[in-house]
Amino acid sequence: MIKNKSYVGISFIILVFGIFAVPRIIDRIKNNEVVKGDRLDKVSNSSRENGGLIKMGVAPKFELVNQDNVRISNESYKGKVYVLEFFFTSCPSICPKMNQSMLVIENTFFGNPNFGIVSISIDPEHDTPAVLQAHKELLGTKSANWNFLTGDKMIIYDLANKGFNVYVGENHKVKGGFEHSGLFALIDKNGNIRCRKDDYGNPILYYDGLDKKGVRDIQQDIAILLKE
Repeated sequence: MIKNKSYVGISFIILVFGIFAVPRIIDRIKNNEVVKGDRLDKVSNSSRENGGLIKMGVAPKFELVNQDNVRISNESYKGKVYVLEFFFTSCPSICPKMNQSMLVIENTFFGNPNFGIVSISIDPEHDTPAVLQAHKELLGTKSANWNFLTGDKMIIYDLANKGFNVYVGENHKVKGGFEHSGLFALIDKNGNIRCRKDDYGNPILYYDGLDKKGVRDIQQDIAILLKE
């Protein structure tokens, strides 16, 4: 008898809960608000306010020579937001596309003294300052803060492979004789590597300089960092 009363009581509670709660759940489903709540809304808003950009650690230090035979280091970009890439002037494959992507980025932020670009050659034996100067003129770059750098080959390869963990290497079986990625690194005013998250919440680390979306994303994130 007591058990029966308990079942009746539990059934009554469930019925009352259903009457009041189910319509609200249905409304939230219709409005696509199933996972929303005060805490989640605050976290989401905070992420949007600061751009959701992640600090991936301090960028590796470098000191190389530019197209004017002037020594340029990471300290030269202190207080600036900048994009860094590895390329070579005689590249027959992805470098021309990377160059065009960088030109788009340069044009977007041209005239801003707090923005710069660093293009480091992985073929320094060929890419002397004079060759880099000719390449710069061929591209028609306008920014004084876009430096094309060359120097000791092992230092550059260590900077890429061990410092930024971006693969570069020689391979005489491929056109051009060198292998490298089309990735762009984004560095903030304090020298930190920064990036956004992918659709799964993971840091992308670097931006795809061969992809329109990657170029668009890095432009958006440069604008965010310039305001910090």
